[in-house]
Parts: sequence; C-alpha cells; structure tokens
Amino acid sequence: MSTSPETVLERPKRTAAEVNEEIRALWSRTGGTLNGDQRREYQRLVLEWAAAS
Repeated sequence: MSTSPETVLERPKRTAAEVNEEIRALWSRTGGTLNGDQRREYQRLVLEWAAAS
C-alpha cells in the first residue's frame, strides 16, 4: 500500500507545553485584550496546541 502525502500526518514541531507557554506570553504582553492580528495569532496557536496535544 502506498502512502500519499495527504494521508501522512506530520508530527507537531513543538510540544503542547511549548505552545501553551507562547499563548500565556501573548495574553500577558497584551494585558488580556487582543486586537485583530493578535486574535488571529491566538487562534493559530490554539490550533497548533490542539494538534500537539
């Protein structure tokens, strides 16, 4: 059976703990209020965190 690139899951590059630390730093440096760009960054990080969990 051949495996196409679409069916191979990539391992996360960072651990969930590493991504969580970046999420915490984002919230800390913004004072708990996210603008549009920061919200997009947060959403990207949450997806990365979920993939690493």
